[in-house]
Amino acid sequence: MTALHDPIPADAEARERLRASVQRRTMLAVVATQVLGGAGLAAGVTVGALLARQMLGSDALAGLPAAVLTLGSALTAFLVGRVSQRHGRRPGLGGGFAAGGIGAVGVVLAARHDSPVLLFCALFVYGAGTATNLQARYAGTDLALPNRRATAASVAMVSTTLGAVVGPNLVTPMGEIAESWGVPALAGPFILAAAAYLAAGLTLTLLLRPDPLLLAERLRDEAGPAAASADARPRRFPRGVLLGATVMVVAQIIMTAIMTMTPVHMRMHHHGLGAVGMVIGVHIAAMYLPSLLTGALVDRIGRRPMAVASGAALLLAGVAAATLGSSVAASLIALALLGLGWNFGIIAGTAMIVDATTPDTRAQVQGSVDVSIALAAAGGGGLSGMVMSAATYQGLALAGAALALALLPVLALGRSRAATSSR
Repeated sequence: MTALHDPIPADAEARERLRASVQRRTMLAVVATQVLGGAGLAAGVTVGALLARQMLGSDALAGLPAAVLTLGSALTAFLVGRVSQRHGRRPGLGGGFAAGGIGAVGVVLAARHDSPVLLFCALFVYGAGTATNLQARYAGTDLALPNRRATAASVAMVSTTLGAVVGPNLVTPMGEIAESWGVPALAGPFILAAAAYLAAGLTLTLLLRPDPLLLAERLRDEAGPAAASADARPRRFPRGVLLGATVMVVAQIIMTAIMTMTPVHMRMHHHGLGAVGMVIGVHIAAMYLPSLLTGALVDRIGRRPMAVASGAALLLAGVAAATLGSSVAASLIALALLGLGWNFGIIAGTAMIVDATTPDTRAQVQGSVDVSIALAAAGGGGLSGMVMSAATYQGLALAGAALALALLPVLALGRSRAATSSR
């Protein structure tokens, strides 16, 4: 295994062999970590709003857990970005997963002692796991070739599918385990989340060697001034970052708002926790499972067309949620479309951000963009319960559809590019 401090080969072919070798090891580490992280993030998505509703006795406040969680993820995104830029991906991502695991333990303790204050404090810390799991996709792109960056991000994201789909379907058995420990059943999935996030942090810390971001900086510097100048692409920086951030922010707002209140909506229509878990499992599968195909499409046909596809899918999701009724089948269709639209937007936006940055600024910029994503999602999640209380679930879904529709002219305003230049 190549150590980070080992000399970089002077020969271009040897540098390429080194890059390819470390990229393969990096992807293996990211895949293993994402499988574990997916199980951790699924817990809060599935039962966070229901647990708060049970403890607070209010539908209007059921969206607050998502807001608190995403505020915690915003702070973590900022910190992980800064730590990663200075010290590498390994300490930044490893520390973020560890914090998420600690937060999950806090949620279990809050439920055990029926403490809403501790619940919201713990959810804030638990949000670190969500942000870290999302930022781990960037580690797979640091050493990827320019025309393979979206594919690399998609491999990281699709790896989340296994844990994220299994997690919600363990709601009932984990609830039984929690009750046997004297803890409310709705806190059961957070026991799984604690173990999954802590294991993800340990796995990444042990396997992500050498650090891909630090190695990417050294390889670029070794390639010489011409390569560094070409990589900088100063004219594309503002456009790529701003457009990529806009796509991801809009996708995250719509997805968080509708997804957060769907379990509450289903419970109000007397669907069981098993049905809720199944719907959320399908939703998360749609968020991550198509990633390999999405990444290939983003690399092949361009970032902007797939961002348009994201807006269209999110628009359809909002319309479906508002018009198809309250059955389990209707919720499955709406949330599958919602997850697919999010998937298109996150992978296309991620590729735009990576294209527009260089290794010596990339992690910091990515962290700042993810802060914006998390803050926007916090607003969407926090207001979702209030909007649903005032305008029904259908009104909330139509609001999401309207926001998705507004994204399309934003994408159309930019100057059209050829597919090769967009890559």
